[in-house]
Amino acid sequence: MKAVLRGLLLLLTVGKFSKVLLSGGSMVLAVFTYAMIYGWRYAVGFVGLILIHEMGHYLAARQRGLAVGLPTFIPFLGAWIQLKEQVMDAETEAYVGIAGPILGSVGAFVCYLVYSRSGDPLYLALAYAGFMINLFNLIPLSPLDGGRIVAIISERIWLVGVPVLVGLLILHPSPVLVIVLVLAAPGVLRLIRNKGQPTTDRPQAPLNARIGYGVQYLILLAFLGLMTAEVGRKLDHGRDDPSGPAAVSAALAAKVVA
Repeated sequence: MKAVLRGLLLLLTVGKFSKVLLSGGSMVLAVFTYAMIYGWRYAVGFVGLILIHEMGHYLAARQRGLAVGLPTFIPFLGAWIQLKEQVMDAETEAYVGIAGPILGSVGAFVCYLVYSRSGDPLYLALAYAGFMINLFNLIPLSPLDGGRIVAIISERIWLVGVPVLVGLLILHPSPVLVIVLVLAAPGVLRLIRNKGQPTTDRPQAPLNARIGYGVQYLILLAFLGLMTAEVGRKLDHGRDDPSGPAAVSAALAAKVVA
């Protein structure tokens, strides 16, 4: 009888905290999977950077009163938060969309600062991965964050993101890029059929909001581009010593981001 009661209590507990368990369990699984290939220190740092990015979206959604689930992780595909209701205005979507890359960029920059003070090349590799992840997410193509941000200005900017993503796919073939391209295709096709007109009937955001998000997007894009290039240069310099820790960290960053 005691065993049955304990089992029922466990079921109730699992039911009550199932969302937390799913999020935490998927994160542990991601760390374990990456650790088997890249080592536990890199795995913890890398998954932590993804978590910081996703928590930017989560906190922004909660701030706007949206029903949102905790991040769910899938190794080698990334993570996402589930919005349980449709966002009805472009400004809110842009607000939630840009929060992830902003907070994620802060996390990557902290790794860069730690490397600058400690000289530990692991943090340089983590910084590179963090900057690359957030830069990639700024490609102006839905469902990436960049597509959600620029939609407040004009969905026609998605057409700029298509050749960028296709170019990346040609230079660095990856299943992730193929998945993003497949997910983006319906929105792009609807835009083409509508001859560049909006694919939704949401009201247009005020001019000052469109300008504000446009400026934030360009500043963030420039910052991430510059930092990715700077950290990449340092990693390339570390490859001069094939057996050195910087070369090993560079290889880890390249494999994970690819």
